[in-house]
Amino acid sequence: LSSPSGLTHESHKKDVEQVYLRCSEGSIEWMYPTGALIVNLRPNTSPASYKHLTVCIKPFKDSAGANIYLEKTGELKLLVRDGDRRPSKVYCFGYDQGGLFIEATPQQDISRKITGFQYELMNKGIASDLHTVSAPCRPCSDTEVLLAVCTSDFVIRGSIQDVTNQAEEQESVIHVGVNKLYRQKSKVFQLTGESGNWRGQIKTLLECGVKPGDGDFLFTGRMHFGEARLGCAPRFKDFQRMYKEAKDKGLNPCEIGPD
Repeated sequence: LSSPSGLTHESHKKDVEQVYLRCSEGSIEWMYPTGALIVNLRPNTSPASYKHLTVCIKPFKDSAGANIYLEKTGELKLLVRDGDRRPSKVYCFGYDQGGLFIEATPQQDISRKITGFQYELMNKGIASDLHTVSAPCRPCSDTEVLLAVCTSDFVIRGSIQDVTNQAEEQESVIHVGVNKLYRQKSKVFQLTGESGNWRGQIKTLLECGVKPGDGDFLFTGRMHFGEARLGCAPRFKDFQRMYKEAKDKGLNPCEIGPD
């Protein structure tokens, strides 16, 4: 978390401050913004790998007081306009497309303004999977499912208990009852106090039209800004079939118990 403050530059409204961020994910909060802020993302990886990185930012719900631009060699491209209230909107760009230039907007009273956002750096392939606009709801092929089992941030066998649609955010929240937890990167799926059952929530696009239904599924996906995002989710019986076929042929990319 980086928290610069514009108050230190109050007498120099046109000052430009530079911030260097070394972590692959985190957040920045600019209190009382005045002047401008240049955010330099310098992850602790080889510069040769930079071209394979995608940067995603997610503004805080109450972020205000500045415009956020993508800057490269002096050219500015507006990314987030001050006052743009789109809940959960995520903005992504290639690392080699430029850096972030945050410019404070004129304010009569800056005392209550805070500009802030979360950021993540990820491999371009993963980012493309999370933010693809081409057929985002299509079923995964057998090969994609088997690969997802090996590479996803979470892999669980479970059932859909309920689905909550969030029209404003254009998302659906799948409430999942977990029968078997194979893997999870973050503690999204946890034991509930009274029943002693594992439960958790997975988000997906509203347009995919997910509805509650009977039977078990194999849920896979990625963690994105602290939330579980749905990837491949075949019915569990279909996963068992494709896993057995691949194992019999020696083609399964990794071992996981299908039962």
